Amino acid sequence: MRALITAGLLLATALTPAMAQEGRLVLYTSQPNTDAQQTADAFMEQYPGITVEWVRDGTTQIMARFWSEHEAGASQADVLLIADVVTMEGLKAEGLLLNYPEADLTAYGEGLHDEDGAYFSTKLITTGIVYNTAATMIPSSWQDLLTAEAENQIAMPSPLTSGAALIHTATLTENLADGWDYYSALAANGAQASGGNGGVLTAVAGGEKLYGMIVDYMPIREAANGAPVAFVFPEEGVSAVTEPAAILQSAENPENAKLFIDFLLSEEGQQLAASQGYIPARDGIALPAGYPDRSSINVLGYDAAVALANEQANRDRFGEIFGQ
Repeated sequence: MRALITAGLLLATALTPAMAQEGRLVLYTSQPNTDAQQTADAFMEQYPGITVEWVRDGTTQIMARFWSEHEAGASQADVLLIADVVTMEGLKAEGLLLNYPEADLTAYGEGLHDEDGAYFSTKLITTGIVYNTAATMIPSSWQDLLTAEAENQIAMPSPLTSGAALIHTATLTENLADGWDYYSALAANGAQASGGNGGVLTAVAGGEKLYGMIVDYMPIREAANGAPVAFVFPEEGVSAVTEPAAILQSAENPENAKLFIDFLLSEEGQQLAASQGYIPARDGIALPAGYPDRSSINVLGYDAAVALANEQANRDRFGEIFGQ
């Protein structure tokens, strides 16, 4: 009998890791469709027993779906992979994220991840300036968007619809000497704010506008494909969203979710991010073609908790300045 019990325990121990690598994983993400599929495919190649089901939309829309399901008591997602840590801070404050302090962060710099393991940065997606190569004024500073050459020629995403734009607004108003007056000056110079980053790229690449505020990878990708655009990291510095990932407290597949977090943070997962055209969050991974040396990119700091506390006030003030 003792031998049978021992054998049973050994069998259970042997099966436990395999069981943790089977079943499904439900991912809600704001990644572009192609990137989301590549990420899911790469994870499933490493864990062929797990099927990833993913839902993609903008961060605002993904969170609206999440909250609707949460309030109905029917949460579907295991993992969120979205644009910004401000949203994650809000979820953490409400106790909706599952801490994963065992995640291996030895190859990451300080301050990139939540100290309790509630969420983890996977990339550095900066916001700088895109310009049409037909433009005569080549910007190098945020102040260049206030010049006569840029009058009525600026497109920018609205923080009322874009999470990255909201963080960008909070970052610039905290770090530029003129703060909110900078945005007032942009409005006075005819800058148009609406929608997300995709609309900015379309306007500048198509020649409707000569300049824009935009996340880095979009114009860098399109320039490589022959689009008449170029991207500038302004000398004062850039804002950055880190596309954090988090496991939900309501996850039905928490062990598979932990494996997914491990994959995103691994060298392989970060190499995938670089191959997709992003600045990887992990140290020691080469940047994609089209980016300058990592040491030359000045990422401006901002406090996510403060940004969360000021989120509505920032939205309201931006709306007042731009009449939205």
